[in-house]
Amino acid sequence: MKILYVVIPCYNEEEVLNETSKQLKEKMTTLIKSKKIAKESKVLFVNDGSKDKTWDIIEKLTKEDKLFAGVKLSRNKGHQNALLAGLMTAKEHADMAISMDADLQDDINVIDLMLDKYEDGYEIVYGVRGSRKKDSFFKRFTAQSFYKIMKALGVDIIYNHADCRLMSKRALECLNEFKEVNLFLRGIVPQIGLKNTIVYYDRNPRFAGKSKYPLKKMLSFAFDGITSFSIKPLSLILTLGVLILFISIIIMIYSLVVKILGNTVPGWAFITISIWFIGGLQMISIGIIGEYIGKIYSETKHRPRYLIEETIINN
Repeated sequence: MKILYVVIPCYNEEEVLNETSKQLKEKMTTLIKSKKIAKESKVLFVNDGSKDKTWDIIEKLTKEDKLFAGVKLSRNKGHQNALLAGLMTAKEHADMAISMDADLQDDINVIDLMLDKYEDGYEIVYGVRGSRKKDSFFKRFTAQSFYKIMKALGVDIIYNHADCRLMSKRALECLNEFKEVNLFLRGIVPQIGLKNTIVYYDRNPRFAGKSKYPLKKMLSFAFDGITSFSIKPLSLILTLGVLILFISIIIMIYSLVVKILGNTVPGWAFITISIWFIGGLQMISIGIIGEYIGKIYSETKHRPRYLIEETIINN
């Protein structure tokens, strides 16, 4: 039987952890009794520098039941880094790992579907939302736009897939070869290749607490994903520059013709609009280039993506 680690990144999740651990314990116990996974399998909580009692709860769970394990990062490093820390820890102990959110929005019954696909020989199994009907119009529109934009920019990404996935030990070892500091796992994992498939599930409302991804953070995450995996924005800047040059030549010819015909007008509004338009475009272009330069700067420093302060795994 294979050892499974369920990796759960946590940031200020004290309101949901007790219920999450309860439901996962029931699921894991059932899977162990049915001999679908080994008795050494665990639920691994990763504390991402939480400011509440999240780590205290994790410590308590690990003392009460060896099914639970914990990793404490030295400080808050963000969801993607915390998830990577958990996966890399699981790699050393498990034959496969499933990553899920702590808020119970990922249906834990998807674990059964993923294990079935793993037994069929798949090394990576993506959990994909079957529907977004429960989302608000704004949430649904922005999420769908994000995936479509990423696809249009040439990023290999699974539509409607977040970070709920199964990865085999070999897939985790391959993931460990990706050394970039600017992590966007939804874009990195498809780069691994290996035999993969998709399972569909319905995403539940958050059990308790507040979302850790407000609009500002979601937009930042989306922009990081785009600039980490596509250089097309830089190509678009060049295209826009050529287009504006072409338009400016037409305007110059038009101005000369009007001058020759003696129909000159002050044209204050046109000149003002042109200056503001071109100036704004230049600022946006410099900003996009700056983002890429900033990412290059971060990568060249080779700073650790996370530092583990404490690990609790009871055998």
